Amino acid sequence: MVELSAQYSPHEVEQKWYSFWKEQGYFKPNMNPEAPTFSIVMPPPNVTGILHVGHALNNTWQDILIRFHRMLGDNTLWLPGTDHAGIHTQMKVEELLRSQNIDRRSIGREAFIQEVWQWKEKYGGEILRQVEKLGASVDWDRLRFTMDEGLSKAVTEVFVRLYEEGLIYRGNYITNWCVSCRTALSDIEVEHDDEKGTLTFIRYPLVDEPGEIVVATTRPETMLGDTAIAVHPDDPRWNHLVGHQVKVPLVDRIIPIIADTYVDPEYGTGAVKVTPAHDPNDFQMGERHQLPQIPVIGEDGRMTEAAGPYQGLDRYEARQRIIKDLDERGAIEKQEDLIHSVGHCEKCGTVIEPLLSLQWFVKIKPLAEPALNAVRMGAIKFVPERFEKIYTNWMENIRDWCISRQIWWGHRIPAYYCDHCDHVMVAREAPEHCDVCGGPVHQDEDVLDTWFSSALWPFSTLGWPDQTEDLKTFYPTSVLSTAYDIIFFWVSRMIMQGIHFTGQKPFTTVLLHGLVRDSQGRKMSKSLGNGVDPMDVIERYGADALRMALVLSSAPGNDQRYSDERVQAASHFANKIYNAIRYVRMNLPENFVLKPLNPHHVEDVWIIQQLNQTIEKMTAWLHEFEFGQAARAIYDFLWDDYCDWYIELSKIRMREYPSDADEVLSTLIYVAEQSLKLLHPFMPFVTEELWQSIPHEGESIMIAPWPEVMPLSHQEQALATMDRVKSLIRAGRNLRAEVNLPPGQRVQFFAVADNASVLGDWRQEEVAIRELLRAQDIAWHVKSEDVAKPHHALTGVALGGSLSLLLEGVVDLEKEAARVKKMMDQTQAELERVERQLGDQKFLERAPEPVVAKAKAQREELVSRITRLKERWEDLQ
Repeated sequence: MVELSAQYSPHEVEQKWYSFWKEQGYFKPNMNPEAPTFSIVMPPPNVTGILHVGHALNNTWQDILIRFHRMLGDNTLWLPGTDHAGIHTQMKVEELLRSQNIDRRSIGREAFIQEVWQWKEKYGGEILRQVEKLGASVDWDRLRFTMDEGLSKAVTEVFVRLYEEGLIYRGNYITNWCVSCRTALSDIEVEHDDEKGTLTFIRYPLVDEPGEIVVATTRPETMLGDTAIAVHPDDPRWNHLVGHQVKVPLVDRIIPIIADTYVDPEYGTGAVKVTPAHDPNDFQMGERHQLPQIPVIGEDGRMTEAAGPYQGLDRYEARQRIIKDLDERGAIEKQEDLIHSVGHCEKCGTVIEPLLSLQWFVKIKPLAEPALNAVRMGAIKFVPERFEKIYTNWMENIRDWCISRQIWWGHRIPAYYCDHCDHVMVAREAPEHCDVCGGPVHQDEDVLDTWFSSALWPFSTLGWPDQTEDLKTFYPTSVLSTAYDIIFFWVSRMIMQGIHFTGQKPFTTVLLHGLVRDSQGRKMSKSLGNGVDPMDVIERYGADALRMALVLSSAPGNDQRYSDERVQAASHFANKIYNAIRYVRMNLPENFVLKPLNPHHVEDVWIIQQLNQTIEKMTAWLHEFEFGQAARAIYDFLWDDYCDWYIELSKIRMREYPSDADEVLSTLIYVAEQSLKLLHPFMPFVTEELWQSIPHEGESIMIAPWPEVMPLSHQEQALATMDRVKSLIRAGRNLRAEVNLPPGQRVQFFAVADNASVLGDWRQEEVAIRELLRAQDIAWHVKSEDVAKPHHALTGVALGGSLSLLLEGVVDLEKEAARVKKMMDQTQAELERVERQLGDQKFLERAPEPVVAKAKAQREELVSRITRLKERWEDLQ
């Protein structure tokens, strides 16, 4: 057995036991073919990342599930890995090279990729080292990376198959373009924020008759690429002009007025400019009306040659110059301030520019329908269930997915182009020459969207497309645990790709956690400076304390507020149970033999029944993913029932009845060992340290069996007795506290039971009651007409009766009477204030119903308090 030091040191304990678990191979699945299978693939954090509190919460949830199912005896796998994070990682390495005055283009693609791999080897494992510090029991031998050989093979296979099935295509379409990252982005990589803007009303003169049509726009610079003006066909203000032409100011291009039902007559003037090369909706109108496409903003965010005199200007500089020129020509009718939604690059924060570009796309609708049905039919369940609606709404309105990225770091698109005839080949292996004309070929320069590879994560990590033993055993996985804000990015795509390529769902349950916000409820961010570094918290309090604090405040789908005070409280809890087990150890004789339990004493039956109830509740809650409730159950049991009650009762019993010592110690150890197992998934380190220090069976608490309920007899009577005894002791302690008695001062009590049964329960535990109340004597009575209430006493209510503290000779009666009278007067004044409020008809009519109800409840409480104080004051006279 492990010797416990005088003080608990989480850092020494945590490092010691994590190394022990890894060395012993406890993180591996047992591969028992007869056991149920439980598997989770860790959401791969970015290789550029460091652990934040959201990661800490999610990894703790997953570790709880893994440790729980491992103790249940399941064949359990938690597979770790990281994501190559294409744009983020490239930005990091480019920044490093710039600090050395090196531009990636000057060294070329191959050399740059080598730099990225070197950076990844040096810095890319930091987040995994932090995951270890948190205590995650993942199978490190199965660690995967989205760019490793096996996963790269899976990515190529998926791309080729989708292409062969006609579900991947290439074309010129409007995409979200980041002029800083110089790449296209998918819709869900764009973050929309409300910003102040200006709506400029521009006059477009009619060509064939006097007059004009006024168009409102927030982006005047794009007017240089206008190829039509659109109005709603039913708008009486403008429909008579359909078929006429206008002249685009500044460039004097002649363009038509067209009718299209897309136009909202309520927006602006009811007429809109159509710029097919710079707006997705304009692009669609342009396709319908066969309009030309004129790109006037380039990939660098500067105006193109088609912008004429504005060529080379930054888009915002051009905007100001164009507004000035329009105003000088009298082409601006007016300008209005407005708040509108503006898209920003999720990676760097730059305002997105919708640009026409040649990209690769995935047809989503054919993939989305089976994925929708899997959720509708209940094959995949969302926890909480309310997120199914969000998933369904997104999937029903999903658009084709732009998967090509104009960067170098990532999975290069397996498409090859003939240098002679432009023939396109998509292949698993690079062709040596064109299969049409035999000419030389070159590979597409673009890479795939990072989410393309992570969409395959549940099955590619297990060996797909090869039919590996891991794939057969652990797929479909059991649970995907992730943040609710990633449903669109990742969850939906995994479901689509998993079903399409394996014929099976990728997981059974999607478990969604909320955001961890700061203490004021704000989202943590660098700009606010309110972030919390989990490594700093672990350094101060230990991983167990951080884990427990996060879990106690968590519920599926709900945000929570981080609180350093909760972490401190969890640290105090670890110290409390550590000291409790140290007390048990200190009382064990050297030759102590654990006695088989056959509990019959009321205290022993009670504590084991409390343990049984905790086992039942926790097992059910863990299966239902209610981690917060499960954590609270074991926290309350250990703190209240075991430490504050049973251990204190055991001290008295072993002192007063030495012959009971072996039975008491055996019960203490049994309950401790079972409780530590229940706590282990939440606080793995301290529980291993304490479990190893008491008599036990097995090598590690990690692989010990999950506790089972012990059959008991007479447990209902034991529970009733202990409830009455505890209630009496609490009443007595409250009375002592009310008159500020020193802890060691012995006093007299007067107990009145409602009936003989209650009195029997109290007398059965009389020794314990007397010691815990520091009572010199207790006068025991059954309620009857002959039992008079004692004079000069403070009385409290207990379950099944009452308890009075005799004050004569204990406190100064006159001072106590004056204190009670003052309390009574203060309470009376407060009652009068509430009565005036409730007597005000305006208050009753205008105040919200809950406010009025609260005031009425307060009045009732104050009346009751005055009654009690008056009785006490009269007793003191």
